[in-house]
Amino acid sequence: MDEKNKEYKIKVAGEIIKPGQVKQIEIPVARLPTQTLICLPVTVINGLEKGARLWVNAAIHGDEINGVEIIRQVANHVNPRLLKGTLITVPIVNVFGFIEQSRYLPDRRDLNRCFPGSETGSLASRLANIFMREVVGKCTHGIDIHTAAIHRINLPQIRGNLDDPETMRIAKAFNSPIMIHATTRDGSLRQAASSEGIPTLLYEGGEALRFDQDAIAVGVRGIFRVMKTLGMYDNPVENGKDEVSVRVNQSKWLRASQSGIFQLRTKLGARVEKKQLVGTITDAFGNKTIAVKSNIEGIVISHVQNPLVNQGDALIHIAMTPINPS
Repeated sequence: MDEKNKEYKIKVAGEIIKPGQVKQIEIPVARLPTQTLICLPVTVINGLEKGARLWVNAAIHGDEINGVEIIRQVANHVNPRLLKGTLITVPIVNVFGFIEQSRYLPDRRDLNRCFPGSETGSLASRLANIFMREVVGKCTHGIDIHTAAIHRINLPQIRGNLDDPETMRIAKAFNSPIMIHATTRDGSLRQAASSEGIPTLLYEGGEALRFDQDAIAVGVRGIFRVMKTLGMYDNPVENGKDEVSVRVNQSKWLRASQSGIFQLRTKLGARVEKKQLVGTITDAFGNKTIAVKSNIEGIVISHVQNPLVNQGDALIHIAMTPINPS
């Protein structure tokens, strides 16, 4: 190794990753009651030259598995000798929930409400603390991959603070069909990273406990587009498309006016008009049908998958007043 490249090494969980090296690291988190050790799986791909340091993670919610496949495909494509900077991938953050096919930790805590965590708090807090220290703290940019919650499905979409110029730059590069300006939630990874001055995107696409091939393809392509924009890597999966990602600043859920059986009359990505019929709710006998009409204009970015609904349930999520970014 020549002298000038020595400075490009990176240290994660006590492991030194040299320029041009790939290292898989298992960071101990905690033991199960059976004393089986649970570890955080981390892959560090360090380029030959200094550059941006990007982390990509999935499964903060253990049942949101699309990102696991997205990260597998991305990591398999990256040649460290062609990489400038460092890529850190964590395909499964909430290992406990992943094993149980659950959104939550064993104590029912939502990991994405526990950042930045602490060394002496709950299991979720300790896991969040490890992730912040060993992953986020090493990086200049981040991408957090999610799907819709159980029994819902999401159109591929980017969420982030689009008023921040660097976040907006990488959001546009990602090129998902929709990018939503969204404030951060207390205790979320995006909030914790943003408070450290790290531009972070949240990618949503597909549904829990299922692989959605379209959402996976958008995610893989988007990550490589971000890496190219950051000067890290030439995009090996570009398909020639360069569609404009539609920016929206607000969204709204249409909710069930009564309980019953819901029939969807629209689809993901569809543009809906005010007063347009987007679904119906019938009673168990099929004697009574209630029309569900949109009270706003916009684009359908999510909807329920389970047709059994209760009064007040969220049915269809609509991105309001789309604006094409300049």
